[in-house]
Amino acid sequence: MSDTGQRWQQMRKQVPEDVELVAVSKFHPASQLLSAYEAGCRVFGESRVQELCAKHEALPKDIAWHFIGHLQPNKVKYIAPFVSLIHAVDTPKLLTEVNKRGLQNDRCIPCLLQVHIAQEETKFGFTPEELTAFLAEGSWRELRGVSIQGLMCMATNTDDMLQVRQEFARVLSLFQELKQRFFADNSEFAIRSYGMSHDWREAIGEGSNMVRIGTAIFGERTV
Repeated sequence: MSDTGQRWQQMRKQVPEDVELVAVSKFHPASQLLSAYEAGCRVFGESRVQELCAKHEALPKDIAWHFIGHLQPNKVKYIAPFVSLIHAVDTPKLLTEVNKRGLQNDRCIPCLLQVHIAQEETKFGFTPEELTAFLAEGSWRELRGVSIQGLMCMATNTDDMLQVRQEFARVLSLFQELKQRFFADNSEFAIRSYGMSHDWREAIGEGSNMVRIGTAIFGERTV
C-alpha cells in the first residue's frame, strides 16, 4: 500500500467512526487521490472548481466530492451536476445561485453555511449575527434546489489551542441555537464541519462531526 493510503487508514482509525473524514486533496495529483481511494477513502475535498472538475472526470464515480473553498457564484454551474456537499456558502447571493443551478440539474444540492468566527479578516463567512438575521428573514425556506445541512467554520490560525477550542465551542452553541429556532423539524441540519490536520482533536472535543484533513494524509502540498 502507498504511503498516502497508509496515512489515510491511520487517520481513519484515529477519527471516531461517527465523524466524517474529508480527505482534503486540493493541489495533489489524481494519482495520489487514487492511492487513498484504493485504501478505502471515498470522500475528497477540493477548493478549485477547475481542479475538482478534472479530478471528477478522471477518478472513480463513487467518490463523494466536497467543495471546501471560497466559491464564486459564476463557478457554481460547473460543479452543480455532481458535487456532494458545498461547505462554504458565505452569502445569500451564493445560496441563491446554488439553488438556481440545483433546479437546473434536477437536484437539491447539500450545503453548509460558513460562519466567520476567526480573528483574521481575510476569512469568509457570515458573522453569527448576520447568519441568525438571514435565517430569521426566512426567504431561504422557498429554495427547492438547495438543502442547508449545517455549519462550517475555520478557527483562527494560532498555536493557542484554548482560543481555538473557544471558537469551536461558539460555533457549536450557534449550531444548537439555530437548530432549535429554524431547523427543529429538519433532520438533515446536522453537520458541524470544523477541524483540520492541526486542530481536529480540539474540534471533535467541541462537537465537530466532520473534519477536513489534508496534510496529515497527503503530506505538504507542492503548490
